[in-house]
Amino acid sequence: MSETLGQRVRASLAREIRPEVAAYARMLGEEASALGVLFYGSNLRTGSLEGVLDFYVLLPGPQRERVWPLVSYREWEYGGEVLRAKIATMSLEQFAAAATGKSRDTTIWARFVQPSALIWVRDEAAREAIADAVTGAARTAARLAAALGPETGEAGDYWRALFRATYRAEFRVEKPGREDSILSVNREHFDGLLPTAWQAEGIEFASEGTKLRPELPEEGRRSILKWWNSRARLGKPLNVLRLAKATTTFDGAADYAAWKLHRHTGIELEVTPFRARHPLLAMPGALVEFLRKRRAQR
Repeated sequence: MSETLGQRVRASLAREIRPEVAAYARMLGEEASALGVLFYGSNLRTGSLEGVLDFYVLLPGPQRERVWPLVSYREWEYGGEVLRAKIATMSLEQFAAAATGKSRDTTIWARFVQPSALIWVRDEAAREAIADAVTGAARTAARLAAALGPETGEAGDYWRALFRATYRAEFRVEKPGREDSILSVNREHFDGLLPTAWQAEGIEFASEGTKLRPELPEEGRRSILKWWNSRARLGKPLNVLRLAKATTTFDGAADYAAWKLHRHTGIELEVTPFRARHPLLAMPGALVEFLRKRRAQR
């Protein structure tokens, strides 16, 4: 293979992004004195500005919060249009540790083996460090895919085994076949990624046509599965902790909920100062208002 995994990841991270999204990322990065801002999710693929843009803001220094990332919602007017974003903030140090499988996390490497774009960086040193972390995510995901997947199969068989396992480990409700949609809508991204990542990870494999056969020694497979099982057991508890924390630290949660409700139902709920400050306490009153307006809508 002529292209290394690092080269492939760097080319993917450098993809062209709409100027509105780039401006949003620059604003977030400069405001937080960050090292870099990653953009990911469905809007990256479609190029749409509708819905919610997904950003990871990576900070210098050690991780401040024990339960990470810190999640917030924000609306920003640019060029006469309101852009909405969900923003996850954490240290690059912790991001890199999670991406390379050195933490107990089950989410970062599974998310960033999928497409992302590095659309703002402080300097070239930060660009290289973030690219190395995302490359590590691909290596971590491919290593586990080799252990979870079939003895011989298509590349997609290994990725499906990986994503199904991570969904089971996390506190998430995914529709059946979600892993198929990830692969189908990101076909170009995943095409050839698995053997390139295996090569970077030092996993030997045989290939015949589109079939792959990783040559993992049994001891190596057991070691990978032991690593994974220790994390899978903690997946749901960690996600519950993050959800619990988000109820008190999700800055802009009331605005986000009101916007999403309006988008799906057409019903507008007023975000009062009390609801903005205390979204959980305000939930019963907001529900009563929603039910009243839904009856009137009908």
